[in-house]
Amino acid sequence: MGNELFEKAPVPKAYLKLAMPVVLSMAVTMIYNMVDTWFIALTGKTALIAGVSVCTPLFTLMLALGDLWGLGGSSVFSRLLGEHREEEGRRVSAFCYFGALILGVISAAALLLARRSLLQFLGAEGAAYPHAAAYFTWLSLGAPVIIFTLVPTNMMRSEGAATRSMIGSVLGVAVNIVLDPVFIFALRQGAAGAAMATVLGYICTAAYYIRYTVKFSPGLSLDPRDAKISGRTFGSLMMIGLPAAVTNFMQSVGITITNRNLLPYGNDPIAIMGIVMKIMNIAALMLVGLAFGGQPIMGYNYGAGNRVRLRQVIRFALSVTAATGIVISLVLFAGAGPLIRLFVSGTDLIRIGVPMLRLQVICITLMGLTTVIICLFQSTGKGLAAFLLSICRQGTVYALVMLVMVRLLGYRGVLAAQAVTDVLTIVIAGLLYRIFLSREIR
Repeated sequence: MGNELFEKAPVPKAYLKLAMPVVLSMAVTMIYNMVDTWFIALTGKTALIAGVSVCTPLFTLMLALGDLWGLGGSSVFSRLLGEHREEEGRRVSAFCYFGALILGVISAAALLLARRSLLQFLGAEGAAYPHAAAYFTWLSLGAPVIIFTLVPTNMMRSEGAATRSMIGSVLGVAVNIVLDPVFIFALRQGAAGAAMATVLGYICTAAYYIRYTVKFSPGLSLDPRDAKISGRTFGSLMMIGLPAAVTNFMQSVGITITNRNLLPYGNDPIAIMGIVMKIMNIAALMLVGLAFGGQPIMGYNYGAGNRVRLRQVIRFALSVTAATGIVISLVLFAGAGPLIRLFVSGTDLIRIGVPMLRLQVICITLMGLTTVIICLFQSTGKGLAAFLLSICRQGTVYALVMLVMVRLLGYRGVLAAQAVTDVLTIVIAGLLYRIFLSREIR
């Protein structure tokens, strides 16, 4: 189970050994996101780009539903390993596997039934609507497999198989990149083709994870007979899973809030914001990978009662995330122009995109630190604290900041709202840490 790594290895070595495969997996995903956007942008159709962009919250919603079982289950699983309760850990893994699959089927049916209403809510209008509808339909059909993959992705890291988890993610991304031009251009499927390629990539990832779980995993189970857990364990799982799901769902809310506030300014700002948000994943995914890569070692040492080592892990996580965030934000701020020009060539579109990217990236380091604290709350079972912090950055606080900033600065206020929210959220994170965890960690 990798107890040596969790209990005795130097903290920087142990943390980075668990985190770097997650970061590399995120980096590959980041490359795919940029390539995917680049392929769509090659069509030269602003309406198509806007149609795919407004569907971004749908994908984020699926990740949120997957995190309900993936992050919730892996938090409980890692603490059970720290307490040397491996058999109960197997039951938790099986329960989460099948729970995610069932939820995925229900979600697909619900999304397809409510397609028109949801697309209108997301801001799909006019020429962008047909493209958004095509993308939405195929992505919704893939909901079961997309939601399912979030469970083994997180569970495998919690038992020390971070490299295997990375391989599965890379496999799916590689399939996606290869199929994108085939479906979008060769088969002339446009937005639908981009969604088809995404779903097929996830199918390949799921197949790899299933094979690993059945043949090689020492602590995970896909046996339906193991999918039985106590009400107390289920409560612990939901206490972490729900805030984790809210974290990703709030990203959907945040993107929707942004797009709806950009709607009065036309399709161009919405299309460019879609590109900017893809570029922002360069920073966000790297920082999220560093933060959540340390979740297994946090949860294990909390479960084992090793507070000294847990404090060392927290300090290292905050330090490495802050340093990485500063470097990435400086690079993206300085390179905003060339990055935007990779996707669009029109002078007006570039003029829109450069300040948009810079205002989004200036406080991205604070987002990374907030994510570390959310991960810490999840790892230690502080569900309420994780929930409260999760709904801030792109939820309640963001909505309030957006309302004020739009009234004060109009279009510029829409662009600057995220940076202001990040400053407020890190202050809230510090307060919640002092209230819920500071004394216990000491």
